[in-house]
Amino acid sequence: MSRERLRALLEDVKSGSTEIEVALEDLARLPFVDTPNARVDTHRSLRAGIPEVIFGLGKRVDQILEVVRTLLEAGQSALVTRVRVEVASEVLAALPEGEYDADGGLLWFGPAEIPVTGKGTIAVVSAGTSDLPVAAEAAGVARRFGNEVESLYDVGVAGIHRLLASQDLLRSARVLIVVAGMEGALPSVVGGLVDKPVIAVPTSVGYGASLGGVAALLGMLTSCASNVTVVNIDNGFGAAYVATLINRL
Repeated sequence: MSRERLRALLEDVKSGSTEIEVALEDLARLPFVDTPNARVDTHRSLRAGIPEVIFGLGKRVDQILEVVRTLLEAGQSALVTRVRVEVASEVLAALPEGEYDADGGLLWFGPAEIPVTGKGTIAVVSAGTSDLPVAAEAAGVARRFGNEVESLYDVGVAGIHRLLASQDLLRSARVLIVVAGMEGALPSVVGGLVDKPVIAVPTSVGYGASLGGVAALLGMLTSCASNVTVVNIDNGFGAAYVATLINRL
């Protein structure tokens, strides 16, 4: 149940085109639906502005299908993150109307064209090609949350001229998501070039001393660029979520 759907339902009751009992039956499905393996939050879009999203990693195919079907039956789209190729194939065999983004590991069940509700552009900037899965997750989630997204990949600090050549794109964005592994320096550089919020995403990419992304995380947390804030390691989804909320203000 989204704000738009609830508003339309109330307008229908007000105009007399929907009976009160019918509206009550719709509302009785709120705020969640119990299934054998989950308690699906069908009220989240109304409460938080963004529907529940399914974290696919660690879930069986039947569990993913269970939640997706529940959301679809509630009249919502369904987004599943962290989905491996073999799992996506099995889910799509049962629900072929879905769409799989292999780069970002995303399964989407909803309209091909999502109405844009964001006020500006979200720029997703990544340091290297090895950071692409996390950057693609962020970009794919942001698009499906109703944002215009521009992506700028492989512009890490080892070749800083690649980033500086795209300053117009950076400065035109309303929010920036900057994804980097290794020492995690890129968000600080980007933060020094723009007057917008920069959401830094450390990735688990790097050699031994990178400690699975901890080095990048600590570097980003101690950034000298004051417009930089940080989400957890490999959390492209979380960055896209926060960027969406900022872009709606």
